[in-house]
Amino acid sequence: MPKNGAQSSKKSPAPACARFRKCSMPVRQQTEAAIGVDVGGTRIRAGRIDASGRILDRIIEPVVSNQEGFVSQILRMISTVQRPGDQRVGVGLPGRVRARSNEIISAGYLDIAGIDLATGIERQTGLSARLDNDAMMALLAEVHVADADDGDLALMVTVGTGIGGAIALAGMPWHGGDFAGQFGHIIVSETGPVCNCGRTGCVETFSSGTALARLIKEAGFPEDTRAETLFCMAEQEDSTARAVLQTWAGPMQRALQTLVAVVDPDRIVIGGGLGAEMCRALHLLPENGSWFSTPIRPAKLGDDAGVIGAGLHALQEENG
Repeated sequence: MPKNGAQSSKKSPAPACARFRKCSMPVRQQTEAAIGVDVGGTRIRAGRIDASGRILDRIIEPVVSNQEGFVSQILRMISTVQRPGDQRVGVGLPGRVRARSNEIISAGYLDIAGIDLATGIERQTGLSARLDNDAMMALLAEVHVADADDGDLALMVTVGTGIGGAIALAGMPWHGGDFAGQFGHIIVSETGPVCNCGRTGCVETFSSGTALARLIKEAGFPEDTRAETLFCMAEQEDSTARAVLQTWAGPMQRALQTLVAVVDPDRIVIGGGLGAEMCRALHLLPENGSWFSTPIRPAKLGDDAGVIGAGLHALQEENG
């Protein structure tokens, strides 16, 4: 794989008979806009999104992590941006979400597993609700707003407190059986910290924001050292800073190569709070072959991706 695990040129398109047809996300014609909600590690963003992905109104608040407070907060924020005529709301959540039935199986730091959030929203706001993983929402925004014509099969890897992921096929969410996209649990080592999933060797334990903080501490840097500081030090020939960044990015490179070998996507988007930093760190790694290369780029929509994608997902025509 080249230094950033990517090729600079885009792959030649396969014959039409061998590929899925690219399509735009269908939307309900009678709905001018929908509400999008993005639940992040420290903040909740709610916005009113039109069919082009434009944010018409928005509100951002620190997240309330306890169950009762969270539900009250999300209902209030939706009501704040809701306007007459709005019919739908999409909510992106961390963790495992069974999108086809709006079930929250786990939600990371949030104590909301098992609650019927969608029904609660519908009863209180009158809006039809769709829930999905937050990485999926962000990927839909990147596919339809940032790169509308850039291939059929796209993957997103999010790098933040943990590592998440999502798959979009022909512009539509693809969940596999239910939970496809749990890229943070790709095994990249036989040893290492025990992951929250109970296994050892998951890439999340080596290449997440949490892992970077551990590496910074182990290297003897101040605990509040930021990734940008490490890059500046590495550019000034600080071998320790460079080693921290390479150690952080190396397992991610192996995970990305595994994804390419199995899925062969048209592109991979790396997002999340540390997505741009991870892309930059991948450039510090030596080349190790080109068999499993694919275009890899940082997310373009930044912190707005999740709320935009949630709104677009709400506008998406349901299939069956």
